[in-house]
Amino acid sequence: MPLDADTKAQLAQYLQLMEGDVRIRLSAGMDHISRDMKALVEELAALSPRILIERAQLERTPSFTVDRPGEDTGIVFAGVPLGHELSSLVLALLQVSGRPPKEDRKTLRRIRRLRGIYRFETFVSLSCRVCPDTVQALNLMSLMNPGVSHAMVDGAVFRAEAELRKVEAVPAVFLNGRFFGGGRMSAEEILNRLADPSRIPEPAARPCRSCRSWY
Repeated sequence: MPLDADTKAQLAQYLQLMEGDVRIRLSAGMDHISRDMKALVEELAALSPRILIERAQLERTPSFTVDRPGEDTGIVFAGVPLGHELSSLVLALLQVSGRPPKEDRKTLRRIRRLRGIYRFETFVSLSCRVCPDTVQALNLMSLMNPGVSHAMVDGAVFRAEAELRKVEAVPAVFLNGRFFGGGRMSAEEILNRLADPSRIPEPAARPCRSCRSWY
C-alpha cells in the first residue's frame, strides 16, 4: 500500500526533524499485511537516512519496533499504522531519535520514577480518532522508562486475539495481560490509575461502547 505523493512530502518534512538514528526491527511474513507493512517501513527509510531497518522475529507478525541503535525502547506497532495511527508512528520516530517530548516536566518525572514492569498493549482501529492520543501517551511512557513497554495492536489484523481478549470497543488498553481501561487517556491519567489500583477495572470490565469499533 504505497503512500501518495502528498503524504510522502509531508512525511519528508517531519522526518527532517529527526535528531539521531532510529532502528526499526521488522517481523514480517508472506501475507499481504506483512507486505504492506514492509513497504511502509521501506518508504520511510527512503525518506530519511536516519532510519535503519533490521529483520527480526517478534512476538507478533506482522509487527515492528521503533528503537535506538543498541537500545530497545519497548515501542511496538503490530499491523500497519496508517490512517490516524500514522501520526503515532511519526511521533515515535521523532521522539526515539532524540526530539524532546512536549509533555510537561512534572509528568515526565512521574514517568521516570515508576518502578516495576508495565507491559501495555492497546488494541486500536485505524479509523479511530481517539486511539492515537492513548497510543502516543503509552509510547512516551515506554520511551522514558525501561520498565514500561507498549504495543499498538491493530484489532482488524489481530482479530482472533481481540476476540479472545473480548475487546468490544477501541482503544482498549491491557496491562500485563489484564484489561486496564478504554477510551482516550493521557499520560497523566494513566499515571493516576497506576498510583491508585482501585481505579483499575477488574478483568471482566469492558471499554466504553461510545469508542469506535472496527466491527
